[in-house]
Amino acid sequence: MKKFFTTQVNHLFETYKIVANKARQVCLYQAVLGIIKSRNVQLPAIADAIKLEGDSIQTKSIIHRLEDFFRETNLDYQALALLLISCLGKGKIRLCIDRTEWDFGKCQVNILMITASTGARQVPLYWELLDNKSGNSNASDRIDVLKKVIDLVGVKRIGIVIGDREFIGHQWLKYLKDNGIHFCMRVPKHHLIERFDGRKQNIENLASHKPIYLQNCQVDGVWVNVYLKKIKDEDYLFLIGTIKEPKYLGQIYRKRWTIEVMFQSFKGRGFNLKTTHIKALYKLKKLVGLVSIAFAMCISLGIYRHEKVQKIKVKKHGYKEKSFCRAGIDWIKDTLKKSVEEFENITDRFFRYLIICKLKYKLNCSLSST
Repeated sequence: MKKFFTTQVNHLFETYKIVANKARQVCLYQAVLGIIKSRNVQLPAIADAIKLEGDSIQTKSIIHRLEDFFRETNLDYQALALLLISCLGKGKIRLCIDRTEWDFGKCQVNILMITASTGARQVPLYWELLDNKSGNSNASDRIDVLKKVIDLVGVKRIGIVIGDREFIGHQWLKYLKDNGIHFCMRVPKHHLIERFDGRKQNIENLASHKPIYLQNCQVDGVWVNVYLKKIKDEDYLFLIGTIKEPKYLGQIYRKRWTIEVMFQSFKGRGFNLKTTHIKALYKLKKLVGLVSIAFAMCISLGIYRHEKVQKIKVKKHGYKEKSFCRAGIDWIKDTLKKSVEEFENITDRFFRYLIICKLKYKLNCSLSST
């Protein structure tokens, strides 16, 4: 079973060429499996998970190999994004943009990330480590990351971009509108709404506990539709967007929560990214890449198992017993311990599917260039 699964993962990485060197490819897939099996990103834990029973190689040697990987290996992040987007399959994608941060001693980790979703499936696509003392991202940071997504999938496949109160500003919103990309953004309450007749209004004078929908308003110098609702005594859900019916902005904005759930899987209960002792930003970016592959594999296999093999139980409160990511983690860990023919067949089809997706992307790119 271990040989079968690692062979399939190795073949996958050979197909997508995230790392050019053969030995580094081996180290890459071993590290990803080590992260899944240990649910940890600290190198000793990954090394212990990589080491096989009866293997003569010492844990220290594996740790040194991992250290060399993070120090010397160059990842092709475009190829990595292609692997990740292949997990989603066909159809329009919903993009969520957000930022997460934490401190490790004097080191401040500040990650700007864009994720892509189709239905229940979600994967990270691109991320940047911001060296700005845990400050907010600026318009240039966001546009640079979004341009990479556009280069990968094209504008037509992007259904909508969703962001929280940090992701506003004339330059950023104008870039989205000029490129024909629909968006839904939450806006801080101090921003004014300028009506079509030139009136400027403060949301405190407009909002009520019943949603208000406004069309053709100007916020941050950009013409948008508005969804406004008072949710607490001094707090408001102030949403702007470019979809035709502003009443749906609230429903769309709730989808932003998926990126928060993914951050939880990254940093805490999934892979414990916050426990890393790596401080160099270029190494951290690689580690986020490895965790992204682990997350994409686990959530995809978790959904696949839920749909094809065994449904995840739903508890009395209406929520599933475990997330798709956790279901995928448990399945991989359990099946790596024993030989299951059904698992071999399912994972074989799954990995073949990802490789076919890559071939389709190549075909589409060659057709669009002719």
